[in-house]
Amino acid sequence: MKSPEASATKKQQSTVRWVVAIAAIALIFDGYDLVVYGTVVSTLLNDPTQLGAIGPATAGVLGSWALFGVMVGALVTGAIGDYLGRRKIMIAGIIWFSLGMGLTAMAPNVIAFGGLRFLTGIGVGALVATAGAVVAEFAPKGKRNYYNAIVYSGVPVGGVLASLLAIVLLDLVGWRGLFLIGATPILFLLPMALAKLPESPEWLMARGRTEEAQRVSIRTGVPITAPAPTGAHVLVPEPVDTKIGFRALASRKYALPTLLLGLMSFAGLMLTYGLNTWLPQIMSQFGYGKSYSLAFLLVLNAGAVFGGLIASVSADRVGAKRVVSTTFFLAAVAMVMLTLHLPFGILLALVAVAGVGTIGTQVLIYGFVSNYYNSAARGAGVAWCAGFGRLGGIFGPLIGGLLMAAGVQNHVAFYVFAGVAIVGALVTACVPLRNSETQLAAGYTAPVKIAK
Repeated sequence: MKSPEASATKKQQSTVRWVVAIAAIALIFDGYDLVVYGTVVSTLLNDPTQLGAIGPATAGVLGSWALFGVMVGALVTGAIGDYLGRRKIMIAGIIWFSLGMGLTAMAPNVIAFGGLRFLTGIGVGALVATAGAVVAEFAPKGKRNYYNAIVYSGVPVGGVLASLLAIVLLDLVGWRGLFLIGATPILFLLPMALAKLPESPEWLMARGRTEEAQRVSIRTGVPITAPAPTGAHVLVPEPVDTKIGFRALASRKYALPTLLLGLMSFAGLMLTYGLNTWLPQIMSQFGYGKSYSLAFLLVLNAGAVFGGLIASVSADRVGAKRVVSTTFFLAAVAMVMLTLHLPFGILLALVAVAGVGTIGTQVLIYGFVSNYYNSAARGAGVAWCAGFGRLGGIFGPLIGGLLMAAGVQNHVAFYVFAGVAIVGALVTACVPLRNSETQLAAGYTAPVKIAK
C-alpha cells in the first residue's frame, strides 16, 4: 500500500508534466509565429501579388508589428496577471493567439497584415509572460532552470518547426497556409489547458486564499511549503505580500535588478528576432540559395534547443547569471567568425553556437527572471522581462531591414549583433545575486520556518 507521501509525489510529478507540456506547446507556437514570418519574407518581397509591393524597410517594420503586440500583451499581463492568476491568463492567451493567427492568414493587404500581426502578438505576450511564472511555481526546487529551459525551448522548437514546414510546404500551401497552421492550438491545446492546468497553490497563498491553496495542493500533490523536520510543530505560513505586481518591482528590493534584467532581455530578444528575421536573407547575399538559407535558420534554432537545455543544467548547479554571461559572449564570438570565408560545415557549427548564445540565452534569461522574484512579483517580473525585452525584439528586425535597405556589406549586420551580445554579457555581470542565485553561489540551503 502506497504511503501518503508517495501518493503526493506521484500526483506532483503528473501535475508538473502536464503544466510543463501545456506551457511548452504554447511557446512552440510562439516560436512558430516568430520564425514563420522570416521564412516567408522573401516571398512577400519578391511577389507583390501577395500583399502589395513591399521593400526591405517595410518588411522590417512588418516583422516588428507582432513584437509591438507582444510588448503590449506582456506588460498588460504584468499589470493584471498577479491579480487574476496564472491559469486564466494562459487560457485567454491561447484563445487570443490562435484566433489572431487564423485571421492573419486571410489578410488582404499590408495594412491588415500588420494590424493583425500586432493583435496576434498581444496573445503571444500573455503566454510568454505567464509561462515562466507558472513553471517556477510548480517545478521542484533544484530543477527550476531546467524545467524553464524545457518550456522556453518551445520557442526555438517552434522555429525549427516553421523552418521545416516552410521547406516542405511553402510551395504547396503558400504563406497563408503556413499561418493557418499557427491557428491550430485552439483545437487541441485549449481543451488540454481547461482540463489539466490548475491554478498555482503558491500564487493562491500569496493572495491570502489559504484554504483554496490547500485544496489545490492536496489535489495536485504540489507542496505549498517545504515539509517540516520530524517532530517539528506546524509550519508558520508566509505573510501575504502587501506589494503585488509592478508595485513590487518598483520597491527598493527589486528596482535595480528589474532594470538590469529588462536590459538583459532587451539584448537577448534583439538578437533572437534580428537573426530569425534576417539570417536567411543575409546568408543568401553571401551566395547561398533559398534551401541553404532556410537550413541556416533551422540550425540556428536547433542549436538553441539542445544547447539551451544543456546550459540550463549548469544554471541549476552554478547559477543562471554565470551561464547567461558565458552564452552571450559565445554568441559574439560566433557571429564575428561568421563573417569569415569558412567551409560550409564550420559555418553551420558557428550558426548553432550563435543559436545557443542568442535564442538559447533568452531561454535562460526567462528562467533566471522566473526564479529571481517571489510569487507576488513573479508574474510582473517575467512580464517586464518579456515586455521591455520586446523593444529589443522590435529593433532587431528594424535594424536588419535598415542595414539591408542601405546596401551595407553583409558582415556589418553580424558585427552589430555581436556588439549587442557583448553589451548583454556586461549587463548580466552587473545583476546583484539574490535568492536562489545567492544560495547557489554560497552552497546555502534556506532553513524551514517552524513555529516555536
